[in-house]
Amino acid sequence: MFISLTKQRFVQILIIVGFLYIVLISVEVPFVFLTEFSSLSQESLTRLPGLSREVNVQEKDSPIRPLNWVSKSSPPPAQFLHHLRQLKYQGGFISNLSFDAKTFDPTAKDRSLELHKSAKVAWELGRKLWEELESRNFVIDSIENVNNGSERCPYLVSLSASEFLDHGNVMELPCGLTLGSYVTVVGKPRGTHPRTKSKVAFSQFIMELQGLRTEEREEPPRILHFNPRLKGDWNRKPVIELNTCFRMQWGSALLCEGWKSETYDETVDGEVKCEKWIRDDNNFSDESKLTWWLQRLVGQKKSLTVNWPFPFAENKLFVLTLSAGMEGYHVNVDGRHITSFPYRTGYTLEDATGLTLNGDIDVHAVFASSLPTSHPSDVTQKNLEMSNQWKAPPLPEQPVDLFIGILSAGNHFAERMAIRKSWMQHNLVKSSIVHVRFFVAVHPRKEVNVELKNETEFFGDIVIVPYMDNYDLVVLKTVAICEYGARTVSAKFIMKCDDDTFVRVDAVMNEAKKVNGDRSFYIGNINYYHKPLRFGKWAVTYEEWPEEKYPPNADGPGYILSSDIALFIVFEFERHNLSLFKMEDVSMGMWVERFNRLKPVDYVHTIKFCQFGCIEDYYTAHYQSPRQMMCLWKKIQRQAKPQCCNMR
Repeated sequence: MFISLTKQRFVQILIIVGFLYIVLISVEVPFVFLTEFSSLSQESLTRLPGLSREVNVQEKDSPIRPLNWVSKSSPPPAQFLHHLRQLKYQGGFISNLSFDAKTFDPTAKDRSLELHKSAKVAWELGRKLWEELESRNFVIDSIENVNNGSERCPYLVSLSASEFLDHGNVMELPCGLTLGSYVTVVGKPRGTHPRTKSKVAFSQFIMELQGLRTEEREEPPRILHFNPRLKGDWNRKPVIELNTCFRMQWGSALLCEGWKSETYDETVDGEVKCEKWIRDDNNFSDESKLTWWLQRLVGQKKSLTVNWPFPFAENKLFVLTLSAGMEGYHVNVDGRHITSFPYRTGYTLEDATGLTLNGDIDVHAVFASSLPTSHPSDVTQKNLEMSNQWKAPPLPEQPVDLFIGILSAGNHFAERMAIRKSWMQHNLVKSSIVHVRFFVAVHPRKEVNVELKNETEFFGDIVIVPYMDNYDLVVLKTVAICEYGARTVSAKFIMKCDDDTFVRVDAVMNEAKKVNGDRSFYIGNINYYHKPLRFGKWAVTYEEWPEEKYPPNADGPGYILSSDIALFIVFEFERHNLSLFKMEDVSMGMWVERFNRLKPVDYVHTIKFCQFGCIEDYYTAHYQSPRQMMCLWKKIQRQAKPQCCNMR
């Protein structure tokens, strides 16, 4: 009777749950469709983890947004329709964008109040600094400072344990590395300890070669990431992980788990990527013991094999040597080769200007030798090839089809030079059908501005936006791009990209021409219903953005606008009626949404404007270093179908 009663109650519970489920479904399904379920699926397109999945996603145009779906911004002025052309370019290298004291009025009451305040200060400082530069008040003095202050390049660097600790666990390599350079570390891994809020034993340390010279708000690139995990890995076995990271984008990791690399796998200077070590606490596993006995039974000739343990042990001193070879880095521990890691395209040995050691390790000494004795970085002449063949074409007299504005930082000499030598050599650019310019703000370092001015005057492809460069104010460069493209060269289409973006000029042009000529459009990798992050490095406060989601916006590394949208943005900026937000791509989405009230906008989504790197048959490839730019350009010239260069 007890069992039958229990079954009866169970059946009653199932009936109640089923009834509630039917009620919820009847309520939720209409709600989902009313909120345009089809557009919600677009968000997943921008967050796919794997390249193999991304290339299978079909691109398609998004529906035209309704006219009544706009932000709370004030409506656009009717006068805009009669204001389609204004002043033409008057010459010089300074942006024609109108800046004055009222442009960044800090008494504004919108959510961009703090941004306007910082923009006002940056504009005043930048304008003053550039005026001093133009007047030549400090040019000679700055150049002398550059020459006299160039860092000395020691052949060797040595730090004791206390000195290494005083330097913040960093050993600086002023001139980077060169072929044959090596770094030796004497240390001892600490004993295991429980992970925070966990009883799992844990022991690991990280050694990295980093590029210490980076922009503000930009983490140093990890040219080599070497991470031995003695205890605490998910497979409960010791492993060694090697990787690279550039602008917070990790490459594909190399994991050494105790198995020797396969014979068909590529070698590095003749060395295998991963050596074998004993994966058990015993000297031989059960499998190896069985194999040994079988070989004895069949009478095979015994061969002498040496089985080594994992190269690192708790509280045991080790001597690690990291050397730079022709094809990659090699790691030896206690005189035995452990692993080799091939160089990733985009990094050079001279980029490795610092070595860091962190984690569960006690460092006894660090020693680097065979270092380069001449300074390879910070010498602009090395990155800039002052050749007439790289000069920009003259300003076209007739309107152009496409204008591409590139956001760049003052000291990104190598990035600009790589673009000049790669995709700016496209026939459409050389023939002035497509016009390209770099947009650079004033750099905080005077000597950088001196070289920037020389570069600007020689190549003729840089537009100076006169404010002190600041990551949160990149949006001002975007407005300047709109102004130059719509007014100076009267382009039909205006594209914005970054100086680490490789652009297939012909593919971008064809994509823009697909849209009906009378339509306003916004083309790129469109993000729908993305929400602001409230915590972490890229956190956005409720004061900065009170809404729970951003307007639809294209990823910043590359997108295209019709010229009427660009003119509207400039017109509103000059009327001091344009809201600014520290995230440039979100700002553009906000402005396009506002323009949509004046005229319908076609939102065209395609993942081929790749934000996270490079995919096959791309339109743009992001996070490309100068060496990768040249690699992609060579591949386009040799192959019919565009292909990516090897990952970082």
